[in-house]
Amino acid sequence: SLLSGRISTLRDETGAIFIDRDPTAFAPILNFLRTKELDLRGVNISVLRHEAEFYGITPLVRRLLLCEELDRSSCGSVLFHGYLPPPGKDEKQSLSEYVLKIQQQKGGDFIFILSLCAGPVIDPRKVLIIAGHHNWIVAAYAHFVICYRIKESSGWQQVFSSPYLDCTIERIALNAKVVGGPHGDKDKMVAASSESSIILWSIQDGGSGNEIGKVGVWNAVTQHWQVQDVVPITSCDTAGSFLLLGCNNGSIYYIDMQKFPLRMKDNDLLVTELYHDPSNDAITALSVYLTPKTSVSGNWIEIAYGTSSGAVRVIVQHPETVGSGPQLFQTFTVHRSPVTKIMLSEKHLVSVCADNNHVRTWTVTRFRGMISTQPGSTPLASFKILSLEETESHGSYGSGNDIGPFGERDDQQVFIQKVIPITHKLFVRLSSTGKRICEVQSVDATTISCFMVRECEGSSRMGSRPRRYLFTGHGNGSIQMWDLTTAMDTATKGEERKREDAGGPTEEELLQLLDQCDLSTSRCATPNISPAPSMLHQTRLRESCSRLETTLKT
Repeated sequence: SLLSGRISTLRDETGAIFIDRDPTAFAPILNFLRTKELDLRGVNISVLRHEAEFYGITPLVRRLLLCEELDRSSCGSVLFHGYLPPPGKDEKQSLSEYVLKIQQQKGGDFIFILSLCAGPVIDPRKVLIIAGHHNWIVAAYAHFVICYRIKESSGWQQVFSSPYLDCTIERIALNAKVVGGPHGDKDKMVAASSESSIILWSIQDGGSGNEIGKVGVWNAVTQHWQVQDVVPITSCDTAGSFLLLGCNNGSIYYIDMQKFPLRMKDNDLLVTELYHDPSNDAITALSVYLTPKTSVSGNWIEIAYGTSSGAVRVIVQHPETVGSGPQLFQTFTVHRSPVTKIMLSEKHLVSVCADNNHVRTWTVTRFRGMISTQPGSTPLASFKILSLEETESHGSYGSGNDIGPFGERDDQQVFIQKVIPITHKLFVRLSSTGKRICEVQSVDATTISCFMVRECEGSSRMGSRPRRYLFTGHGNGSIQMWDLTTAMDTATKGEERKREDAGGPTEEELLQLLDQCDLSTSRCATPNISPAPSMLHQTRLRESCSRLETTLKT
């Protein structure tokens, strides 16, 4: 703009442009233009916004306007990264949510009866789930999905909007790196599931999207759906090209996805048993870690799994002993409830059980990258991720409010704690120790309906590193982004920490959150039109309050 003459300039005798503006604000503006990252420490936001308006940098102006609304004492404007406004989408009501009955009376007059269907009513504007892969994210609303991608030059851009779906979306998935698609590696695949149906779209970088159809395994030769019966699957994870399935009979099965298309011709999906739990307990959580490949040998396969009895086991398989199967390495029996989550990373083993999200972590020691028996894994921390659930929630709630842990396996991972269902505040905690990194709250005071953490690739310039962002979906349809890389760097350095020993919410913070929470036994905020609560709802409420009282006492 300066060189084109759109902004008036003053040049010296050598032709150099003299910029007569605030030098303190000019540095953050230059850094934003280079990397799209914003560091507001030591900068007056109002002055910086006026400077951005002078230069006509609209994305920066919008971001600074939102930063000015932040409560800096609670979340810190340095963490706020971006804002995606609600999409202009048709919000027509779905027949799956409301039933309009037309009845004709004897006298010939028509009467209209509007009644609620069974189950919770979903606000069609609210973001239900956010999923991501590489520099792409997809957000699911009640009846459509929106796909965004980030570009170095222009930031986050909407690239795809699905048609209206009659059924309420329960889960979504995104694969931004498809190998062998009709458009090469430029294909992106977005899937949305609703009840027993899965809809799949193929999206190109240009923004066009084609519905591929409902996903299944159809054998065109024999003209039938191809299935292979297995026992009920309770957990899963991936390792390279292998899909591992934990089942309720205590077995871990695997499918080689590279051979999957070829084996379909033989009517065999190659579901093979890999390991069986010595206690025959159901495999309720599964995590696979592939060690870095070396010149001496290939990847070691390390599998950590949790069972219905609360046991946590680690099994390993050397690449040269594939035929003999994995060997039991270590067993931990500290949990007394079924294990719901497990994560094996380079430095830590993290397990979560059903008892109020009780977390136990161990330090993993390694020798030349492989898990070591000397001195072995040592206990590191024990804490709880307290979270009160909705008494009557849709299937998408659990998927959109997964606590984690999130992050790359060679780096520190985090839990996201959402204490009450209707809140505008989240706590970010280290998965290894439970210590609080930061807390974030909605910049526009809207309810946070879902969240997700993703690593996005850095700038193409030399020295740039991937950055970790927290994406929050909101009740008004917007998506807000938070810079967790900066938050973790700040926490590591010990800067701006008000409570060095803080983990989850303190007793005072917990009571403040409960003041915003409706603890009545009604299903919604308008009891006069709600159905009478069932005994199940009252029991769940009493259990939640009892858990809360116990936590406060301890």
